[in-house]
Amino acid sequence: MSNSSSITQFLLLAFTDTRELQLLHFWLFLGIYLAALLGNGLIITTIACDQHLHTPMYFFLLNLALLDLGSISTIVPNSMANSLWDTRAISSQGCAAQLFLFLFLITAELYLLTVMSYDRYVAICKPLHYGTLLGSRACVHMAAAAWATGFLNALLHTANTFSLPLCKGNALDQFFCEIPQILKLSCSDASLRELGLIGLSVCLGFACFVFIMLSYVQILRAVLRIPSEQGRHKAFSTCLPHLAVVSLFVSTVMIAYLKSPSISSPSLDLVVSVLYSVVPPAVNPLIYSMRNQELKVALKKLIQSFFSQQP
Repeated sequence: MSNSSSITQFLLLAFTDTRELQLLHFWLFLGIYLAALLGNGLIITTIACDQHLHTPMYFFLLNLALLDLGSISTIVPNSMANSLWDTRAISSQGCAAQLFLFLFLITAELYLLTVMSYDRYVAICKPLHYGTLLGSRACVHMAAAAWATGFLNALLHTANTFSLPLCKGNALDQFFCEIPQILKLSCSDASLRELGLIGLSVCLGFACFVFIMLSYVQILRAVLRIPSEQGRHKAFSTCLPHLAVVSLFVSTVMIAYLKSPSISSPSLDLVVSVLYSVVPPAVNPLIYSMRNQELKVALKKLIQSFFSQQP
């Protein structure tokens, strides 16, 4: 029996063995990655540069963009390089680092999305208390708590996963290092401990999802009582994008970690993993900017000021 410390590298799942399709995968992922970099980069720059956007909602959105940039940068460039150079190998240290960083960032994103739902709830349902409940110090503390929780969760899972004895080879049925795929290589009862930790994390994640849904039930009731159509439109324009992002992110993560092994297959696992790891960071900027008039105006001003300064 070998263990994880004796395995020097893992073999990741290749999207295809055909060279032409490998190059197609490279260019497709490159396009998605560049879109994510551009979209999230513009959101970060716009919010940082425009004083009118220095509010709790946009502060949290800036943090979300940072998390999205980090999560997609953790897995997509490595996958692109593998397709370009026709290789599947990743060192055990690289796999551990990738697993830790990705878990850190997506866990922090879930907790940040929960905080963002609370921000919208207070803004719409308790507007008179908004400045008190969501002052600058409170916002920093909540964002820091989301990042710290993600860090601790990732540290716990990574340390536990890579302490398991692995005796079923080193080939992972995934294009990046993911806990369920590593657990498939273990033949020890110790893997039950990691499954228990996953169960706890899923319960906490589900609690966050329930909190978000309850917040939006209250928000919807409050919005429907707003007499002016313009007021309802503004409220929906800031809430619906967040709800769409939450639904896509949480549903695909739950499927990835809770689906039955009997219905698991490399192709299904691949599709689900792409939906929760690659798609959200690329489409989140589009979702948030499409209906947010303030962000669109600020972005337009930023672009115009940039070109006006060119010689």
